[in-house]
Amino acid sequence: MSALHITGNELTLEAVREVASERRPVLLAPDARAGVNLARAVVDDIVASNKVAYAITTGVGKLSEVRIAGDQIRELQVNLVRSHAVGVGTPLSIPETRAMMVLRANSLSKGYSGVRAIVIDTLCEMLNRGVTPVVPSQGSVGASGDLAPLAHLALSLIGEGECFDEKGVRISSGEALKRAQIRPLTLESKETISLINGTQAMLAVGTLALLAAETLVNTADVLGGLSCDALKGTDTAFDERIHKARPHSGQMKTAANLRQMLEGSQIRESHRECGRVQDAYSLRCIPQVHGAVRDTLQHCRSIFETEANSAVDNPLVFITDPKAAEGDVISGGNFHGEPLAFALDFLAIALSALAGISERRIERLVNPALSEGLPPFLAPGAGLNSGFMMPQVTAAALVSENKVLAHPASVDSITTSGNKEDYVSMGMTAALKLRRVVDNTRNVLAIEAMAVAQAIDFLAPMKTSKRGQGAHSAIRSVCPTMQHDRVMYTDIARISELISTGKIAEALR
Repeated sequence: MSALHITGNELTLEAVREVASERRPVLLAPDARAGVNLARAVVDDIVASNKVAYAITTGVGKLSEVRIAGDQIRELQVNLVRSHAVGVGTPLSIPETRAMMVLRANSLSKGYSGVRAIVIDTLCEMLNRGVTPVVPSQGSVGASGDLAPLAHLALSLIGEGECFDEKGVRISSGEALKRAQIRPLTLESKETISLINGTQAMLAVGTLALLAAETLVNTADVLGGLSCDALKGTDTAFDERIHKARPHSGQMKTAANLRQMLEGSQIRESHRECGRVQDAYSLRCIPQVHGAVRDTLQHCRSIFETEANSAVDNPLVFITDPKAAEGDVISGGNFHGEPLAFALDFLAIALSALAGISERRIERLVNPALSEGLPPFLAPGAGLNSGFMMPQVTAAALVSENKVLAHPASVDSITTSGNKEDYVSMGMTAALKLRRVVDNTRNVLAIEAMAVAQAIDFLAPMKTSKRGQGAHSAIRSVCPTMQHDRVMYTDIARISELISTGKIAEALR
């Protein structure tokens, strides 16, 4: 993969994933380096002239009235890193931490943070050489940014704390940097606050969750089409004229996908004159429900892309005279996570609906009162075999858990830092909840995939559409037809992994 040259302005979510999960190399673009150096010169001038500037020659937070000067400035940098690295709980995954690192580096590259270029270079080198800090997932209230998670990142930059090695084993950061031949940083004025003030932890978790969710909604369209076919539903509700009369873009897209999924199906043709006028909502309203999820994902993508290319630390340096290296240092609140917190909560709500309607389709597939002649619980020899009775229960449990997790974190606030930080976003809590909702939703869809493949098998020799056959074959590549009761949790896990790779969603291509 060619190197990603970060400028602070053009980072895509797909590029974040490539760095996080595929080890794409990262470098600071030359033009961005010039801007970074210019802003740094302003900070150096403030220090040299001993001017009062927040977090440059003062303490931080409630201690912003305390003057810091001379040799104390370097000591302040180390003290800030150590005192803020107070995270607890399970560490973020390696891809999530790598996403956080490239997002932080890109934000600093905008040239408003006043750090030296070597800070960004060191972040890039850590990414390029596989040095991943251990970042506990809990401890951020999402205002003043993700202080604790980002402090653990900064801790590794100075050779303290822990990192994961190439095998995922925790080792000291000093040893990890030594093995990678990276020199630990000695942080200079303002650099710690620029590293730890920001929204990159919640944004990293949210970005990877959003990208996964985009695959889930495509997969749900495929499975919804298959389930509609297996339940001998009508495709009338997907008529393009209906959706042009209410032209939400997501609804239009899902309706088109469903028409494609049913086009040419022998199963559909077998009951075209059956006289049924309309289906239950879980089939008839797939475009409206899945489409609303699509629109939510698009809305949140726009917010995340803006945030990925924003300066989110405090204070910020604005150049007024490039030739004289003069500028203003202005204190504000770009670190506040509210824009992300709302979006993260919205995503959890949307995905809860995606899982919920999937579970209702599963119920129709396994319930003999609703399944249009399919065997009870899709079981060969029902009674002796229980078939898909319990997978539906698992799906119900996951859907109900999602309902709890979908309660918005962003409606809460709690006062911190001696009442200086008196209204916070709880964005990191929203991100961590979202991650679990994504996993739950993927597993519900895996159960629907397993069930609908079994239902399609029972309808042989009639065949579903060519696209449906492609999806069915993908499912069968990891999960054989159930001839009698067997242990199914491994099947669910394999299909869940298949979904995450996009193999089932490929039926829409």
